[in-house]
Amino acid sequence: MFGSLKSHLETPISIQSLVVVRVAFGLILAWDCWRYIHYDRIYRYYVEPDMLFPFLPFIHPLPEPYIYIVWGGVGLFGIMVAVGLFYRFSVVALTVIFAYFFLLDRAQYLNHNYMVILYGTLLCFMPAGRAYSLDAIIFPHVRTYVIPRWPVSAIKLQTEIILIYAGWVKIADDWLRGEPLRMWLQDDGDKIFYGFLFQYDVLFVVAAWGTVLLHILGAPLLLWHRTRLAVFLVYAFFHWSNAQLFNIGIFPWITLALTTVFFAPDWPQRLVYRAFRFAGAAPDIPPLPNVSFKLSRAVTVGLVIWFTVQVYLPERQLLFNNNVAWTGDGHRFSWRMRIYSRQREGVFRIVSAERNVIWTIDPYDHMARRQARNVLARPDIVWMYAQQLERIWAADGYPGVSVYADIRVSLNGRPMQQFTDASVDLTKEAWSPFGPTNWIFPLEGRVSLDWLLNS
Repeated sequence: MFGSLKSHLETPISIQSLVVVRVAFGLILAWDCWRYIHYDRIYRYYVEPDMLFPFLPFIHPLPEPYIYIVWGGVGLFGIMVAVGLFYRFSVVALTVIFAYFFLLDRAQYLNHNYMVILYGTLLCFMPAGRAYSLDAIIFPHVRTYVIPRWPVSAIKLQTEIILIYAGWVKIADDWLRGEPLRMWLQDDGDKIFYGFLFQYDVLFVVAAWGTVLLHILGAPLLLWHRTRLAVFLVYAFFHWSNAQLFNIGIFPWITLALTTVFFAPDWPQRLVYRAFRFAGAAPDIPPLPNVSFKLSRAVTVGLVIWFTVQVYLPERQLLFNNNVAWTGDGHRFSWRMRIYSRQREGVFRIVSAERNVIWTIDPYDHMARRQARNVLARPDIVWMYAQQLERIWAADGYPGVSVYADIRVSLNGRPMQQFTDASVDLTKEAWSPFGPTNWIFPLEGRVSLDWLLNS
């Protein structure tokens, strides 16, 4: 079986579908760069905030104006990737810069930004710039119209994992009864031509179940040539609808562009030839050159490790004995896209070492709403904020303070419930990304704050 798989991945195929991915990937990221500049997001997300919550402790924002110059590299290298100019350098630079901004702040986490890094990393190891590119003109000795199948198969598998998990994680009570779709869309009937249907609650149940089926069943059907076009068209309508109804940036378009890889490797050429035939000409598609490829051990090991991690990360919350929809443990990197609606409120209480002074901090008073919402909902950011408050107070002459988070959350329209155990001093808690957060209450939890108010 391994020999057959290896032979399949070594099969020569046309480079054309990979070129389409390259061009679309580069142009969409260049567009995203422009969007961030147009809406001043680099300043609002990374310059204006007094504090960020990086994924790695040594990642820090560059000072002005260098941070804008570096972000401009996303647009520059995106265009260079699209036209295939110094492709290998350009795609590596594009991925590294994008990953830098992604890692700067957990509060700005978006699934599609994570997805960009995954596909960018894969493209760094693929020969996508060897044809239909400026590199092929400048360096004709590297030009080739044939590649081994494994790059295209790797992009297909990555896409299958994302799509299937995006449906799998929606098999949950709230989603299957139409929440929070109903909450989001019942008053948005004017956004799309079929919005008049939003007055019927049954529509949201049908849409919720249909989304699950589209991802869990539709994604594998993209692999079968008889159903591929029909499923692709359904996905196109689905992504277009999401773009009209939700503010989700480049996600629908980059996902749709990547889904084209499921068509025949030479589908652009076939499409052009069909147009010629329709116009009366009847050219023949030239055969592929007779070449052979060998899948190296390094590539094989790299792909096995890569996809093992891709399958593990979305399922790691199974190691936690809690409800990920409520606690957020295991939420990131698991393709849980737009399936929760959270309302949150709360404060952080800072108690002096002598316990004779209490300061109350409302994150909404000290940071942008987008950042504050995550400070009041993601356990790791709650913990990091507490550590930063401790350091700030120590620098102001109050060493040894205790920090307590008193946060309440409403999940998918439920009444507000106590989220954090307000009796836990977070400065004394260690953080582990590999285990559940023990100071988050279960979904029905309550806690009395009398002990603190009477201190």
